[in-house]
Parts: sequence; C-alpha cells; structure tokens
Amino acid sequence: MKSALLLLSLGIATLFIACGKQDKGCEPMTPASEKAAMAAFCQANGINFTEHSSGILYEIIAPGSGITPTTNNLIYAVYTGTLLNGTVFDAKANPVEFPLSGVIEGWKIGIPLIKKSGRIKMVIPSALAYTCIGSSNGSIPPNSPLFFDITLTDVK
Repeated sequence: MKSALLLLSLGIATLFIACGKQDKGCEPMTPASEKAAMAAFCQANGINFTEHSSGILYEIIAPGSGITPTTNNLIYAVYTGTLLNGTVFDAKANPVEFPLSGVIEGWKIGIPLIKKSGRIKMVIPSALAYTCIGSSNGSIPPNSPLFFDITLTDVK
C-alpha cells in the first residue's frame, strides 16, 4: 500500500513539474498576429482563400455531398499537413479515421465546411492548432500556423 501511494505521489509530482515546464514562457499568438504570414503563404501557393471568423484561411476545392460532419461524427480523411516553410510534418495517403471531437480546433471548425468527398485547403492559426506548446514529438514548433490539404473520404 505504501509503495502504491509513493508511486502515485511521484506521478502527480512529475505531472506538475512537466506542466510547469510546458507553460513557462508560453505566450500564444493571436490569429490576427499571424494573418500576414498566413496570407502570404496562400498567395505564394495559389490558394484563393476565404477568411473564417476564427482566423482560419481556407479554400474549398470540392464541397462534397451528403451530411455535414459534426463533433459527434467519425471522419475519414486523407491529408497532408505542412508548416508554412513547406516542411511536411504529417501525410496520410490512405483514409485515416478520427472522431471529429478529438482533433485540433482548426479541424473542428474547418472540416464541417465540407461534406463527404469534399476537399479543403486550410491555413490554421497556431492558436487553433498546437498553440505555444507545439507538438509532443517536436515536429511542430510552438506558435506555428499549419497548412492542411484534406479530402474527407467518409463521415459516419
């Protein structure tokens, strides 16, 4: 019993230390402060964007048809995600299943703009992606706006 309490105490202490390190000096960017860089990326890459009220810049390539996905749905998507410098941090050529409720905020906002078989290009401000923390594996630095080219292959 004592060893279980000791392990639990150590786990909680480690969690507080790790959280303190993550938050130290963490200053999130606002979507407005990243807009110029995001718009320049769109211009350089031929993306004729619309600005969403959240700060996401997007172009619907194909609207798709069927139901509009909500956070209650599972979505199936093929996509490429890049940093604005062109570095690909993730790409899936075969459909991957996600609960829409479990993805970054930018996807929760942008994916419902299309339907099954729809395709969207989005530049997502860092505040709606991995914020000032960045990804846990280091592939996405803190305060990085992200570009996604997403095809929604199915909605369930």
